[in-house]
Amino acid sequence: MITMNNLIFSIFPSEIFVDLCLYQYGWEKCKPSHSFGPVSREHYLFHYVISGTGTLMANDSHGITQNYEIKPQQGFMIFPGQFNMYAASSDSPWEYIWIEFDGLRVKEAIEATGLCFDRPIYHSRSNELQQCMLDEMNYIVHHKDAPSFHLIGHLYLFLDYLTRSITPVQTQSHGKLRDFYLKEAISFIECNFQNNISIEDIAQNCGLNRSYFGKIFKDTFGKSPQEFLINYRMIKATELLRLTKLSVQEIGNSVGYPNPLHFSRAFKNVYGISPRTWRIQKGIMEQ
Repeated sequence: MITMNNLIFSIFPSEIFVDLCLYQYGWEKCKPSHSFGPVSREHYLFHYVISGTGTLMANDSHGITQNYEIKPQQGFMIFPGQFNMYAASSDSPWEYIWIEFDGLRVKEAIEATGLCFDRPIYHSRSNELQQCMLDEMNYIVHHKDAPSFHLIGHLYLFLDYLTRSITPVQTQSHGKLRDFYLKEAISFIECNFQNNISIEDIAQNCGLNRSYFGKIFKDTFGKSPQEFLINYRMIKATELLRLTKLSVQEIGNSVGYPNPLHFSRAFKNVYGISPRTWRIQKGIMEQ
């Protein structure tokens, strides 16, 4: 954690949470004309402006850079893969708080708010819900030593207040059948990831053809079923690497990779290092 008179910044220590995960968070009272970027993020990054003003420069869905002037009690969402830069004003630099997060249900939740590449600015419809959202962000930022599950609980509350403060009060009934299929798919993966399952197996379990299943899965989660299955297996692998003394070969077999070379290659594609190196860096040695 970095703490200065005008800055608090923390990295969340765990990536084992699948549905909703916290990556980093902080608060800053910026100096005049302070800027960040240009950069592209891997996850969703939400800033809420407490005071002062600034400018967000971000590419829209057509790749064209748009400029947005942000005022107090507004916010802005930066999306995965979106190139952006933001800067405090020279005469009234902003003070903001931020959270970087992601997860299986996040894309669907954010889409429900209407926030997107072309509309990244947060305007609240409810002062009460907006304040509750800010309270949750402040809680996370100022309780870095709280247990991981505790902070994830507050992250769920943040996402709830974010979506409810910006979304019109209405019941959305469309997509119920699609949601049923996707829940069936996730459940099948959770129960069978350690087995030699294919995307055809998952689609067949849902009663769908592979092409249609792949489309609705990618539209909802932002990942193909194959990408999701691999990431899910690798998350389970890190749990076993961290919490057990099983060998790397035994762990690979436990997450659906009987061939240790294939497991090591898949793990490295996700985390950039081999499972054995990952375990050593975490200070865990094999017996």
